[in-house]
Amino acid sequence: MLYGALEAGGTKMVCAIGDESGKILEQCSIPTRMPEETLSSIIEYFRKKEISALGIASFGPLCLDKSKPKYGYITTTPKPGWMNCDLVGTLGSALNVPIGFDTDVNGSFPVK
Repeated sequence: MLYGALEAGGTKMVCAIGDESGKILEQCSIPTRMPEETLSSIIEYFRKKEISALGIASFGPLCLDKSKPKYGYITTTPKPGWMNCDLVGTLGSALNVPIGFDTDVNGSFPVK
């Protein structure tokens, strides 16, 4: 089984493919441009990989509360064009896989 990982940063988006043991099999870097262009490139990358799920660690601020209508959004970021961007909804719909979502800070900690 293959899993996708996305580190969504203000200057670049790092996409990776890993297996169930956590081994990273490949990765690529996509420049962070405007959301439509950037997300299209991310979707194109992951569609070719037949992933079972995607984990996202993103710059923010983010809405992490699943009970809120804006869950999965980058909210009040100063990054031009990214305010109120539905990151989880856009990628989840396009890739049709479960999505894990957290901040880039929390995503940098190893899983225990």
